[in-house]
This record gives sequence, structure tokens and C-alpha cells, in this order.
Amino acid sequence: VVGSEQSIHFEQLKAVLAKMGFSWSQDIEHIKFGLITSGGKKLSTRAGRVILLENVLHDSVKLAQEQIDEKNPTLQNKAEVAHAVGVGAVIFHDLKNNRTDSFDFKLDEVVRFEGETGPYVQYTHARAMSILRKANYTVDATQTQLTAVDDNTWEIIKYLAQFPNIVQQAAMQREPSIIAKFALHLAKSFNHYYAHNKVLVADDQLTARLNLVHSVTIVLKEALRLLGVQAPDEM
Repeated sequence: VVGSEQSIHFEQLKAVLAKMGFSWSQDIEHIKFGLITSGGKKLSTRAGRVILLENVLHDSVKLAQEQIDEKNPTLQNKAEVAHAVGVGAVIFHDLKNNRTDSFDFKLDEVVRFEGETGPYVQYTHARAMSILRKANYTVDATQTQLTAVDDNTWEIIKYLAQFPNIVQQAAMQREPSIIAKFALHLAKSFNHYYAHNKVLVADDQLTARLNLVHSVTIVLKEALRLLGVQAPDEM
């Protein structure tokens, strides 16, 4: 796993090993990735333009803490949640981009709770978990059929059904962004559903709706886990 700038080197390495008679040389795979710039400029240890990951993570966690203090000041374990959100934001931002694409790193855009960010997906998972807590939800596999399926509900169901293929596709293409983009789409779909549908209504469809919400939490949490990002139950 080395930057795209080294592509020629690895092509030459494979060619030399093949000429030496090593058949396993064709099994060598260069997983290349694009450049990360800062302020539009390339980072370079030789030129002294470096950004230490330790400092980035520290600042990211601090920004997450500030937003949590504003949005949910009574949250328990705020420091732990801020760490999960701050570190997760940096990881997600890196992996949501196509692997070979270059991008400019701007920390204030990375740790937002809105937009195409890791905290947005984490916050969506936490919101869904909050619904389940309010309903004192327990899994009931006997009532899974939704008899009234609108477009918003159907869109979520289709996304959930795609997840196994998404994981397989990401693995085959060595492309984590496929999972990250899927998580963003599912999160947006769920938030749209939640904005237009009343979930906690005591009718014969309540359990089925809660099962749908529960399914969303499972898939969002697993998608984040595959990317190395935690999914707090509260934010």
C-alpha cells in the first residue's frame, strides 16, 4: 500500500522478479493511493512541510468535543465519544475519497456533523439508537412485514439489501470508498425517512418500523466498523 507516485517502481520490480523466474511475482499487487495536500501544497518531509498525525487527531477530537458540548452538553462519557468522533472523522474522510484520487485536507470540513462526513454517519446511527431506546425496543422477528411501504421506506429497504454486495465489491476492488459512500447514502435515506415518517406511533406497524430502524443501526455500525470507525450509541 504505497502512493501512486511509486507505480513505475513496482512495475519494474514485478518485471525484474519475473525475469528472475519467480512465478509469484504476478501475485504482487500495488495498492496505490492519491496525494493528500494541505492548503493546496504537497506535504514533504525533505522540505519541512509535514503535518503530524498526532496533532491532527488532537485537533479533530477537540473540534468534536466542542460540537458535542453545544449539541448535547449533558451527554455521559463525552470525552470517549469525542475521541471516537474525532478520530473516526479523520479516518472516514480519508477513506470516503476514491483511493487513487488526491484531495486537500481541511480539518474544519472533516469534523462537521452535517454533510458527507464520518460524524454525520455516526450521528445518524446515534439518532436511530435513540428511537429504539425511547420505544424500549427488543427484537421481535415474528413481526417483520410492513404492509404500508411508502417510497422513503422502500428506499431504505433497497439500500439494506445491497450491503452484502457492497462489501464484496469493495473487497474485490480494494476500494474502501465504496463502503463509505454507501454508508452516507443509507444515512441520508434514513434521515429523509425519519423527517417524513412517524416511527413511534402505536399501531399494528410499530414493531415492523422499529425492526427497520434496528436494521439500519446494524448496517451503519458494521459499515463504519469495516472502515475502522466506531459508532457511538449516543452523541
